[in-house]
Amino acid sequence: MCSTQVPRLHKCNEQVWFPWRMNNGPITDRAPLPVRLGGASHQALWSPIGRRAVCPWPESQSEASLDLTTSQTGKPHSLRGAAAARCFSATPRSDGEHLSSFTRQFVRITAESPRSDMDILKSLAHPEEIFNLFKFKMGGCRTIMPKLNYESMSESLRTCYLYLNQTSRSFAAVIQALDGELRHAVCIFYLVLRALDTVEDDMTIPLDKKVPMLNDFHTYLYQDAWCFTESQEKDRQVLADFPTISLEFRNLAQEYRDVISDICHRMGEGMAEFLEKKVGSMKEWDLYCHYVAGLVGIGLSRLFSASQLEDPEVGRDTELANSMGLFLQKTNIIRDYLEDTQVGRAFWPQEAWSQFAGRLEDFAHPEKLESARSCLNLLVTDALRHVPDVIAYLSRLRNQSVFNFCAIPQVMAIATLSSCYNNPMVFKGVVKIRKGQAVTLMMEATNMSAVQTIISQYSQEILQKVSQADPTRDRTLHILAVIKEKSALPESSLPARTHHMSPMYLSAAMLLAALSWQYLSTTAAQAQGTGDMHGQ
Repeated sequence: MCSTQVPRLHKCNEQVWFPWRMNNGPITDRAPLPVRLGGASHQALWSPIGRRAVCPWPESQSEASLDLTTSQTGKPHSLRGAAAARCFSATPRSDGEHLSSFTRQFVRITAESPRSDMDILKSLAHPEEIFNLFKFKMGGCRTIMPKLNYESMSESLRTCYLYLNQTSRSFAAVIQALDGELRHAVCIFYLVLRALDTVEDDMTIPLDKKVPMLNDFHTYLYQDAWCFTESQEKDRQVLADFPTISLEFRNLAQEYRDVISDICHRMGEGMAEFLEKKVGSMKEWDLYCHYVAGLVGIGLSRLFSASQLEDPEVGRDTELANSMGLFLQKTNIIRDYLEDTQVGRAFWPQEAWSQFAGRLEDFAHPEKLESARSCLNLLVTDALRHVPDVIAYLSRLRNQSVFNFCAIPQVMAIATLSSCYNNPMVFKGVVKIRKGQAVTLMMEATNMSAVQTIISQYSQEILQKVSQADPTRDRTLHILAVIKEKSALPESSLPARTHHMSPMYLSAAMLLAALSWQYLSTTAAQAQGTGDMHGQ
């Protein structure tokens, strides 16, 4: 195992040395990087969250179980162990080049779909997924996630992309693939709304403080120094370093700023409204989802049109744009039942769950399993009614990067709904699609025919799970029939998801991939063991 010097970031007034290059021994050459973390007169190169980006392991682990120390002058001692290999590395250069090299390396790693032995095992019954996992890793990702020129970005904009990758790997990938200035506008739009959503989700903020924060959040975009450092949520860095995000917001063109500020204002007021009341009726569920996601779809559509990459009609048709957001949000709410109820959040509509239980939390009890599944299927059916609008919306798009950006989350959502439908695991944990499945969808959902075929196939999967005894059976069958009609391809069209390798070749490829993976894993383990012995 290599021995690598790894620094810890400290609040200090002197230079801290950051040796990034990894080799077979301790690093001797150093590239100075001044770190200014405090003082209103200084532009911070790193926020307090930066330390986690440099050494991405939990703070408790770095302090308790790793030999990670610094001298009094801020110069680091050596860190030995497996954790050292997880630090991102770049050849030391001048200060500015050094920082952008790190950022580029970080974004590249986080944007790529992580692979592991478990990912391979989960896809064993789907050899095309294993093929696509390896294809994706070996460069296939560049067809949908081209490399960005981080060298040309400002310090604050690079930090925004760092936060984008920290807070959402799935959306980060498609946002970074957008064309031109639209990419930056959508990146900032996402981070602003992520910050707003973090305030809403933080159950430690008292209502008398949270409600005015949500109502006034849009005004913080024009306040240079506003930030919030008391959040306990996992994405709290976007609040702690909000001045960086608001700075880049103010650097956007006026037409983009107007859209983002307006949507932030309306969303904040909607969130505040539902903090003080529960989601009762199905209409209120639609309204809540409109505030937190439908407005996102409307805002994005207006940004697409403002960029002139899409026709003005895309931004004007708020009904279709709203449905795009509602479909994604309802899918997330359905999937996140257990996570939400465990922390006291309730987003399933009372009109639905009260038909089957006295309390929403009761669905987690084994004796309520059948009732829980009935309620689950009712909500999945309600979410599916937005799919025809999704198809209509996507069929209007003309720019390839915008199409990929919109289509990929939608096909992920219908795949997730298919996994959730009639699935008792929703009440025991979080149901997720396989990584191989996700990569396959990302690589295939690049044209309308492929999207229609994907939607049709997952709708068929749901159809096969519909029980004769399910109370919502008739409604489910009806909406699935409508989706089948809307997603039908002309008879002359070839199946968009046809794999051009025979089952025999796919099986051979799968076996070769598994053997290669085992070999690489064994080699890595042996190398680690050798390195650890050398470090003792």
